[in-house]
Amino acid sequence: KHTQNYYIFHSTNMFGTISEEIEVHVPANEAWKIYGTIQLAHIVVKELPNIIHKVDILEGDGGVGSVLKVTFPPGTPFLTSHKEKFVVIDDDKRVKIAQVVEGGLLDLGFTLYKVKFEVIEKGKETCITKSTIEYEVKEEAIANASFVSIQPFVAIMNLVAKYLTQGNDGQASA
Repeated sequence: KHTQNYYIFHSTNMFGTISEEIEVHVPANEAWKIYGTIQLAHIVVKELPNIIHKVDILEGDGGVGSVLKVTFPPGTPFLTSHKEKFVVIDDDKRVKIAQVVEGGLLDLGFTLYKVKFEVIEKGKETCITKSTIEYEVKEEAIANASFVSIQPFVAIMNLVAKYLTQGNDGQASA
């Protein structure tokens, strides 16, 4: 299920959200063991180097307040790296939000860029993983909103679903 919304407020900035969700045939708590931890970054760097080349933890231990430097693959248009901060990790609601705090799209006229991952329980053995991008871009840079894509996060969700359903017992080699 794909949803995309755009809002233009009187601030002359454009605010938008894009989200996508997929069904995964594992219990929600199993999926959260990856999404709710730094393990997600390790899996993505290892399995999807075309999306994220490297992740360095600059501050923290992967919990709320942690700051990560995400380096994109060489040749990624307009983006080399950014710093993101985990602003929400809610183990009860199974929600994790990372906000870009320096570099990346913020250098291209964005005033806000955050990604939310949610794991929603559907049944005892099934869950929905949902990724949502929220962004705000200055009026003079609205053309750069085209750089916002949910597709890398769909690839990440599909990778994690495959990882979870192929019986890795939630253990990853970093």
